[in-house]
Amino acid sequence: MGTGNWTRRNFFRFGAVAGTAAIGGPALLTACSEVPQGGSGEGGTLQRIKEAGTIKIGIAGEVPYGYTEGGKVTGEAPEVAKAVFKAMGVDNVEPTQVEFGQLIPALNAGEFDMVAAGMAVRPDRCKNAAFSSVDYVTPTALMVPKGNPQGVKNFEDVKAKGLAIAVLSGTIEQEVAKAAGIAADKIQPYDGQPELFQALQDNRAYCGALTDISLKELLKQNPGAAFEVTEGFTLELNGEEQIQAGGFVFRKGEDDLVDAFNTELDKLHESGDWLAIVEPFGFTDANLPPDDVTTEQLCQES
Repeated sequence: MGTGNWTRRNFFRFGAVAGTAAIGGPALLTACSEVPQGGSGEGGTLQRIKEAGTIKIGIAGEVPYGYTEGGKVTGEAPEVAKAVFKAMGVDNVEPTQVEFGQLIPALNAGEFDMVAAGMAVRPDRCKNAAFSSVDYVTPTALMVPKGNPQGVKNFEDVKAKGLAIAVLSGTIEQEVAKAAGIAADKIQPYDGQPELFQALQDNRAYCGALTDISLKELLKQNPGAAFEVTEGFTLELNGEEQIQAGGFVFRKGEDDLVDAFNTELDKLHESGDWLAIVEPFGFTDANLPPDDVTTEQLCQES
């Protein structure tokens, strides 16, 4: 996605992580279900996973962020998480797949110990869960017919031309499409990437909106498809630029686990090992988080 001229100290002001596919997964547990809270004291999640040598993670089945292939969990977020936890002495990762919008409720219900699904750090999510340090940044883009006959480059163009746009349910793209004034009957939410892609193939929507990494991977999986991906752009919501940055998600109150995870994640970023892990999934050093984009900043209400 982008050239490799950016460093961690460059301010890469681009937009958000996309949503995900809903493929299988357990029945949804409500937030009021009994939760095995970790905390920082004796018997907390950090101690438990170290003793067991296993961490349970939640994914949403979205390529390239977190998915299963050949019966094994992979993707940018799970592979980075594996490296972090290995450094922490935890060698096994057990995935559970749920719909993207149910990742935080299922986490808080104790279905797994953390979310490794490339989830964007946003104030509404920060109210219900704790995010790691920023793992990566990425812009949003549009998948359009080859040649882009309507010439759309952003949501404003989609609105101006009265075109239908496909998005994933529960994502920032859906929220921004509404805020941009695109007519409700022109916004088509889908549960997963396959459904979104099928909508484009069936001409039900002119374009689809996701992160540029997701869309490029989607094209790679469908060679010969008569589509292309636009240049990435920054989303805006209520006049504010949305710096789309992804991270890992934990239950609130598990500061010891979050701190230990952040220590090793920061080492991966600084050493260059992170880039070696994520390059197979379409990430470049342009996706490294700049130092001036922080979780604290992204969790603040605008």
